[in-house]
Order: sequence, then C-alpha cells, then structure tokens
Amino acid sequence: MPSFDYIGSAKRVLNTEILALQNLEHYIDANFEAVCHSILNHQGKVIVMGMGKSGHIGKKMAATFASTGTSAFFVHPGEAAHGDLGMIEAQDLVIAISNSGESHEIISLFPVFKRLGITTVSMTGKPTSTMAKLSDHHLQITVPKEACPLGLAPTSSSTATLVMGDALAIALLEARGFSEEDFALSHPGGALGRKLLLKLSDIMHSGEALPFVTPETLIRDALLRITEKGLGMTAVVNESRELLGIFTDGDLRRILDKRIDIHTTSIGEVMTLNPTTATPNMLAAEGLNLMQSRNINGLILLEDNQVVGALNMHDLLKAGVM
Repeated sequence: MPSFDYIGSAKRVLNTEILALQNLEHYIDANFEAVCHSILNHQGKVIVMGMGKSGHIGKKMAATFASTGTSAFFVHPGEAAHGDLGMIEAQDLVIAISNSGESHEIISLFPVFKRLGITTVSMTGKPTSTMAKLSDHHLQITVPKEACPLGLAPTSSSTATLVMGDALAIALLEARGFSEEDFALSHPGGALGRKLLLKLSDIMHSGEALPFVTPETLIRDALLRITEKGLGMTAVVNESRELLGIFTDGDLRRILDKRIDIHTTSIGEVMTLNPTTATPNMLAAEGLNLMQSRNINGLILLEDNQVVGALNMHDLLKAGVM
C-alpha cells in the first residue's frame, strides 16, 4: 500500500471542527437565552429527540441535562410514533435535533406536540427548514463544512450539536446555582458522590467489631484486643463506655522504648489522654481531612461522649474516599 499521511488527515479534521465550533459562537444569541428561560420556567421534563447520529448526540445531551439539574430523557422518534409518546406530557419541553431540519420521523410528531400544547425547540443547521419553522424556538447549529471530505458523514455538525447541548446544560446549571452536593446526589456511585455523601457512620466499626478496654486492663491483654479487632488501636473507656483515652500501635512502640513491662502495667497508665475524636454524622471527607491534619491513622467516634464507633485510614481507602 502507498504511504498515507494519517497525521495530516487527523489534523485537518481537528482544524475543520475547531472552525465549526468557533462559528457556533454566532448562534449563542437571544434565541439561546429564550430557550434557557423556557426550560427554567417549565415544570415538566426536557425530552430530547433525534434520528441516527443526531439521536446518539441527543442521548448524551439528555444524560448531561439529567446529571446537571435539568430533568431530562431521550425518546426515539420512531418509537414515539408507536406508543412512546405516552411518556411525554403537556408540561414537558421537546428538543428535536436534525441537521437538515427535515427528519420526517420527527416532523410527523409535531401535530401531536401542537395539540398537547408542548413547547418545542429545534436544533438544526437550516433556519428555513420545516422543523425550524414548526418549532417555538430554534437553535442554529450550522457549520461551514463537515470534516468528512465527502461531506456525507455527520462530523463537524454532530460536534457542534454536542457542544450546543453542553452550552445549554451548563448555562442552566449556573442559573440554578447547582452545587457539588446536588451533583453528588445524582451520582451516588461516583467518586464525588462518595466524597460528598458518605458519612463516617457508613464505614465505622461498631458493636462487636469495636475495640475498647477499661483502664485496669493490662497492656498485654489490651494488645490482644487490638490484634483481634484489627484497627491498630483500642479505646479506653469507663464502665459507662465514656472515653478516657486511646492506645495505638504507635503508643506501643513508645512504651517498649521505655522498657515498660506489658505484663504488669495497666493500659490506663500509658494511654493517650484527650485523643482526637469525631462524630458518626461527620462526612467521611471531613474525617479524612481531620486525620491528615492531626497526623493520625485512627479515629474514635463519639455520641454524648460515649464510644460508638472507630475506623482507620484503611477503612477510608477501602470506601474510596482517598
């Protein structure tokens, strides 16, 4: 095979699509602002529609809306004509995507939209197209040319549509004052969700897994309890389980340097007084920050000064907070 300039071809695609996006800025205008106001003022959902490549872009657009505070989902126009229109209600708003603006699968649905009084927004590359004329609002996504040298495969046009959708989603996000906490609520399985929603109570050791001894306990026996529970520490409590102190692996190394007899000395004589503590309701991210700032590997959790839980850095790591 003759050699081919793959890098040159790729760079031409990038340059063509960059020009398309630069051109898109001309269409962020009063129409764009009107669409934003309309979406914000609607009580229902945003329904995104598109055929073929426009449909793929529409699915991503609906997903971005949904994760940034705008209730939305994608409906396939072909399926809509065969029953899925039942998912769309009068208070919803439809965003219909078609570069040509002549997608007959979508155009055939407009009489139903009009009859139900549904607000429609079309995103097309042709402001004189049928869809543009039928819609309440029109967002223009015209590109100078496709990156495909044949001018057939949607390339620059689909990129422009995707970016216009992102522009809408982020403008609406900022207008709503959508926060990191709001984002986490719709992404509880993601890293941000874990950091912002997970509490220490969700990962703490409690009940039988909780290491604690009384101050009269010999160091030897306390070490057995520490080994048994596997947290590298034990709380020292009175008979009401109120915290008196803590004993950790680090404390053990220090007393061994002092040649203290672990078989005859009680834990109360060597425990660390006034240890750093937290409450179960503290966010795991805050707990991590507390432990790092105090340079400690374990944390005792209190409610009304009673020991109710404990955890260490390994627990935070396993929970995905670190």
